[in-house]
Formats: sequence, C-alpha cells, structure tokens
Amino acid sequence: MVQALAKTQLVTYEEFIQWKPDQGFYELHNGIIIEMPQPKGAHESVKGFLSTELVFEYRRLNLPYLIPSQAFVKVAEAESAYLPDILILNRSNLSNEPLWENESTVTQGASVIIAVEVVSTNWRVDYLTKVKDYEEIGIPEYWVVDYLGLGGRRFIGNPKQPTIFIYQLVDGEYQVTSFQGDDRLVSPTFPELNLTANQVFQAAA
Repeated sequence: MVQALAKTQLVTYEEFIQWKPDQGFYELHNGIIIEMPQPKGAHESVKGFLSTELVFEYRRLNLPYLIPSQAFVKVAEAESAYLPDILILNRSNLSNEPLWENESTVTQGASVIIAVEVVSTNWRVDYLTKVKDYEEIGIPEYWVVDYLGLGGRRFIGNPKQPTIFIYQLVDGEYQVTSFQGDDRLVSPTFPELNLTANQVFQAAA
C-alpha cells in the first residue's frame, strides 16, 4: 500500500504539509514521507460502494456529517498524518480544529465519526500502526476492510478469508469484531445499517 520516498532526514508535520505537492497521495509516518501508489480498480470500487452506503445512512438520519475527498488525521505528539480511504467527519466539531481551515487536517477524536482503511499490499500499517494511533486519538469507530484477505492468519484465519474488522472505542480502548461471508456488519455508529461483508466484497468484482 505504501512506498517510502528517498528522503535523507525525518520531517515534521509542518514541513510535510508545506512540501506536499498538489498531485499524488502522501502520508507521514513517524517523520517519514510515504507515497501512496495509484489504487487498483477493485480497491476504488469497494471504497466507492462503502462510501455511498455510509453517506446514504447518515443522510437518512439527517446527521451533520461529511466525507471529504482528502483530509488528514494527525496523531497528537507524533509526526504522523494519515489519509484514510474513507473519513466521516462531524461538521459540528470542525470549528474546534486549528488545522482544518488551512490544512484539511483533524486532530481530535470528537471530529471523526468513522475512519475506514481498505487494505492493499502493506496490511500491517492498517492492522497494527493505525489501530494503535487511531485509538490514541480517540476515534470512536475504525474499520479495516480486507477484501482480498491479505492480513496475517492470526487476524483472518487459516486459510485466509476476506474479512472486515470494526473497532469500537470503549473506555479508551478498542474492542474489535470481525465479519466474514454473509455476516451482517454491526456498526456502533449506524446500528440500522443493513449491509453484509459479502456485499462489500462483491463490489470489487
């Protein structure tokens, strides 16, 4: 999913934002600038399908949410800034975000409703690094959508199977539930969401 740029020194978030070109997709991982390769068509199909379903749900409920096309989630006290595949934000809290207006960046868990990562090649970042950092930020719900079944066997079983993980923040720690096949996804934010894991996976076909 990621490819490191040939940079000789660590950079701060401020340096990263100033450096970031208008074209292409980049993240900052502990001071290292990471170039995100052009996603495959199946990846974008899954992302588009899931985005549409989630938008429909929050609009049906008349909630003040939005999904930006590109917005960073910055980790407090760290030189890391991530660009989730899908990010549902709470409009009501964006006025409290000091980096939102000029840098399209959020730093507070109160601003994020759900973050979603659709897994590509470097699954460890989504399964390990971002779980830790999103928990630290206080993001209440985080989805890992592994439609290709790339994750470690300790996560998705042996033989590997396409799996969706939904992490819910409870007392400051994530609790996780996995979904495969015809399991109906259970979202703490959208309990009436009527969607199965297979419906998401079939969007890649």
